Amino acid sequence: MPRISVAEAKSHLSEIIAKSVHGHERFIITRRDKPVAAIVSLDDLRIIEQHQERQGLAAVASSWMDFEEVAATLSDLPALRKQGGEGRNVSL
Repeated sequence: MPRISVAEAKSHLSEIIAKSVHGHERFIITRRDKPVAAIVSLDDLRIIEQHQERQGLAAVASSWMDFEEVAATLSDLPALRKQGGEGRNVSL
């Protein structure tokens, strides 16, 4: 991700926003060479927030007593998604 100073971000804000929205570029804003903020598109922000929500669900499930199998399954969500629903048979 490109790093830009606060001063540069102020002077080129419209351009940075356009690159973020249309090019899905992400920018780290720095102050005295230390990262302080980021600019991302709303689409990217939604992806980040969804990821955080999924991580939260896995953390909750892993704390349930006697639900180790559920927690183990949730911890490997990317693999489950790749299977496309072809997991074990749960029909009655």
